[in-house]
Amino acid sequence: MKILVTGGAGFIGSHLVDKLMNEGYHVTVIDNLSSGKTENIKQWLNHPNFKLIKADLRNSEAIIQAIKNIDIVFHLAANPEVRIGSKNPKTIYENNITATFNLLEAMRKHNIKQLIFASSSTVYGEAKQIPTPENYTPLQPISVYGASKLACEALISSYAHTFKIKSLILRLANIVGERSNHGVIYDFILKLKRNPRTLEILGDGSQKKSYLHVTDCIEAILHLYDAFEKDESLYDVYNIGSEDWIQVKEIADIVVKSLGLTNVEYKFTGGVDCGRGWPGDVKSMLLSIRKAKSKGWHPELNSKKAVEKAARELINNLNL
Repeated sequence: MKILVTGGAGFIGSHLVDKLMNEGYHVTVIDNLSSGKTENIKQWLNHPNFKLIKADLRNSEAIIQAIKNIDIVFHLAANPEVRIGSKNPKTIYENNITATFNLLEAMRKHNIKQLIFASSSTVYGEAKQIPTPENYTPLQPISVYGASKLACEALISSYAHTFKIKSLILRLANIVGERSNHGVIYDFILKLKRNPRTLEILGDGSQKKSYLHVTDCIEAILHLYDAFEKDESLYDVYNIGSEDWIQVKEIADIVVKSLGLTNVEYKFTGGVDCGRGWPGDVKSMLLSIRKAKSKGWHPELNSKKAVEKAARELINNLNL
């Protein structure tokens, strides 16, 4: 089986590549290395079953060449910075929506019939139903990033039904762990490295969200793909997350403790619009994972344990 992983040198993508390679698949990665790193996949660079293509999905010709002879596509390439959308929405549009359209067109032209897409909990916006199930409506994202992911879902749905591309949408909670180079845990560590006495926290600190460790995320992706491949559905959607949530202030406490620091002063920015960290920041998020559990998957770590493990991993990687 020949698999293409877009964004395969990135945080989640590289962990997926590790799992696929260890299970004996032939894996091709296409990545422009804007946020991904060859270091994340260095153990595979000389492996006969592995190929790295340094190219950008915004280049339609590059993806058409990369996708030849591929059986399955795991589409994880995206600009991962939600905050960028309030300052440079065009970047989000091009890296997420244009890139996905180019990928779908390449799949259509090469008659590739299986796609797994990493979407996001941000498509729900400020959901009034908590935990939020996959059939929740209306989907009203409050960030450009969330809107781009929802647009990608719509494009994929149209290609699934028009061109019979069997497509699985996975709406991810906040994924944390080794190799992450953005997000609240990473930001807190870098801030405390610069100033171990004071920590700036965006918003009012009461934001609470679901966090999932990347190892649980990869298990979910492959488990749900295996279940989806065996049924007759042409298109389906699953949430992937933990069954609880944690506040930003609690995450700060965990990072401070993991660094062995004491007497750190927290300075809350107050944020925008009722304490959000930035425009488009969802204040509270908890996904229902009942549907995924019905297929036999469940997370090993809850949000707190996931954050604790991720903090240890990132601190170790940064040699702090």
